[in-house]
Amino acid sequence: MNHTESPLQRVQRSFERQGLMRLLGAAVDSVAPGVCVLSLPYSDKVTQQQGGFHGGAMGALADIAAGYAGLTQTPAGMEVVTVEYKINFLTSCQGGKLRATGRVIKAGKRVIVSAADVVHVADDGRETACAVLQQTLMAVPKTY
Repeated sequence: MNHTESPLQRVQRSFERQGLMRLLGAAVDSVAPGVCVLSLPYSDKVTQQQGGFHGGAMGALADIAAGYAGLTQTPAGMEVVTVEYKINFLTSCQGGKLRATGRVIKAGKRVIVSAADVVHVADDGRETACAVLQQTLMAVPKTY
């Protein structure tokens, strides 16, 4: 990693290596120290059998948003891996897009606790909370 990279550049470079996020159509909206916001538009790639956003897609988006928030708190040459997470699904939603906002709760040298809130943004702009996640990350040396 280039030591002059901004948090956004660091996250964007890593995000581009996320095959699942490319497949689903997710994007990085914004990054700041300890915070990462991702979005996922509604499509047939992210639905479950009833036409709503699939819980797996919501969980992946929340995991990655909270993980990248954690990445912004690690030194150059390190990345993070998820040790565990817990997610609560609050409601089902269709259309529009999902927005996951990840934030660091506590960053240690090896273990980081982070969280993400997932909201559904309807086509008319109305927002509805649809999931909350808390996770534990581990900082590990970058291997690529």
